[in-house]
Amino acid sequence: MSHSPHAVLATLLVALALTACGGGATATVPVQPPTSLAQTPTTPVPTPTTRSAELTTLNEGLRAAAWANDVTEARRLITLGADVNAKDETQQSAYLIATSEGYLDLLRLTLAHGAQVDDKDSWNGTGLIRAAERGHALVVGELLRAGINRDHINRIGYQAIHEAVWLGDDTPEYATTVRVLAAGGVELDRRSPSAELTPLEMARQIGHTGAAGILETITSAARPADPDAALLQAAEVGDANAVAIALRAGANIEARDAHDRTALLLAATYDQIPVANVLVAMGASPNALDDRHDTPWLVTGVTGSVAMLEALLPANPDLKIRNRFGGLSPIPASERGHIDYVRRVVLTGVDLNHVNDLGWTALLEAVILGDGGPNHQEVVQILLAAGADRDIADRAGVSALQHAEQRGQNEVARLLRQR
Repeated sequence: MSHSPHAVLATLLVALALTACGGGATATVPVQPPTSLAQTPTTPVPTPTTRSAELTTLNEGLRAAAWANDVTEARRLITLGADVNAKDETQQSAYLIATSEGYLDLLRLTLAHGAQVDDKDSWNGTGLIRAAERGHALVVGELLRAGINRDHINRIGYQAIHEAVWLGDDTPEYATTVRVLAAGGVELDRRSPSAELTPLEMARQIGHTGAAGILETITSAARPADPDAALLQAAEVGDANAVAIALRAGANIEARDAHDRTALLLAATYDQIPVANVLVAMGASPNALDDRHDTPWLVTGVTGSVAMLEALLPANPDLKIRNRFGGLSPIPASERGHIDYVRRVVLTGVDLNHVNDLGWTALLEAVILGDGGPNHQEVVQILLAAGADRDIADRAGVSALQHAEQRGQNEVARLLRQR
């Protein structure tokens, strides 16, 4: 006698239920067999072929996001399983794209997700060679600090320093790149197997006097007896070549002077931009506090240097660190009427309504300590347009408008009345 699958399943369920009840004959267990075995829910198992296709699509999307420098999309695709080292038929990967295009945030993302730092492109070149050729000093510094092979020779016989000189331009960007390579300890005297020239000879032959001067200074310099002291002195006086020499000799990039100032803080204080560019590329901290509770970033609010602000931003400064008055950088900048600085710093996301230890915001300080002239008028306009709260009062309950009226700053008062 044959039995249907449904009947067999029902019989088994009844038997299991009776066993659970101790085997008593009086136990009644209602059984509702499924109408179809096909209704039993199942989870489809992806086949290797399906998964391979999905990964191919993810990796293609990641490379497209890399070319577009879309870090948000790249991060999303990496989370889904995209491989930062996966290459297309031209030997391009998201990691290598970041190096050649100078996409610093994308590079950092790929390094954080397993980028093979010594991976090679179709020219058998490393990311360091690609970045050096394009003059991407910040990327060069990031790769050096990640431990990349500094002196690899590509298929055409060039190291990174050769490409920076021979294939680059004699511009400030390339000057920084050459200094960063030198600071990072690359070979400076090897002849290219193809061109049979040292980097210095290359620079001279193609008339790059700037690069030639840098290389001549660095290659002929004696090792400083005290690299840390040499670094601090070079930063203060603005000698970017000497900074590279000191770092090449092993100076601690966070060495401190008698007032706990680092080389980068000294560079910021004296607005030494070429020095700051080298130090930031080599990983100097923009948040190092001295004995006056200043940092390289905070000092820019006092000096009003937009160029230094821009030099420090790639180092991701902490915009919430407070100075000795409990203020953020827009407050002293607003007090001093640094128009261009205020216009730029409001775009960084810094808190414009932060209240310092005196009870003042940037807007209040622009009025209370400003002179009401054209510079402070424009600062007030910029702050208001950027979302500064005009209604925040000082500790005595006096608003910015009331302060302006009391001081006879008629134009500032007019701006504050507008809504």
